[in-house]
Amino acid sequence: MTDARLRVRSLVAALILLALTSFTARAETADGFLSDLHTFRVSNYLALDAYYRFSTDGNTDTLNEIVGSINSANSSMNNLAESNAGVLSSEEVENLNQEFDTFKSLMRDNINDVRNTGYPDLRLVSDMANQALTMSKMATELYKVSSESSQTSTDNRVEAARSAAITLAQMMAKYSARTHSTVAQTFQGSSTELTLDEQARRFDTLLEKINQGNSQGELKAALDDVSSKWQFIRGSYINYNDNNVSFVIDRYSKGILRGLDTTIELLQQNA
Repeated sequence: MTDARLRVRSLVAALILLALTSFTARAETADGFLSDLHTFRVSNYLALDAYYRFSTDGNTDTLNEIVGSINSANSSMNNLAESNAGVLSSEEVENLNQEFDTFKSLMRDNINDVRNTGYPDLRLVSDMANQALTMSKMATELYKVSSESSQTSTDNRVEAARSAAITLAQMMAKYSARTHSTVAQTFQGSSTELTLDEQARRFDTLLEKINQGNSQGELKAALDDVSSKWQFIRGSYINYNDNNVSFVIDRYSKGILRGLDTTIELLQQNA
């Protein structure tokens, strides 16, 4: 084989390698974009859940939960704004960021009300709950657009696990509103929102989807733990009553969210 042919073959091989590397980088960037959108949605619901508890106890640890969740959402929002994945337009990301700024402002005002007066301003709490719904709908739509337009195909079980996490985070906020807030109806769902028992049954369906497929070792252990925790608190979400021990529901729900995070990581590693 002549030197010229060898040089051509080497050049072709190099170009193929470059193309594959570029595609992999784009796929990882796009999947990271979806991951940040997912974290953003979950974190904001966790902040709302913590606020409802804070509104009745003014506990410093609960306040730290709110701050931690908002910081997590803020980091995800910054990642989305700085992303070069090209999944969404800068205008779409900025619109979401503006809604998030409004939510943060309302959260700050509501926290200050509780700290200064010892009780929440019902109008401001209602405004914040409604803003959370508005922001969530926008983020959910952008997630859908991103997953359809990105150059990566997310595993069905990963998508089910993310949907399950969002559903549970929403349930936690609704449950907390019912338990701790006199304006619970503002976050109990309207004609376009599922009720707690409907969301619990949706979680059942999503958990079944996550369990479909091969699960061994750490993945099986994580899924078994999620399932056992869910069975322990499922009835409380479906048949809410004032005798339920809210801190137990909250603790187990957070444990499920951590288990779902682990499940997502393991599924992505095994993909």
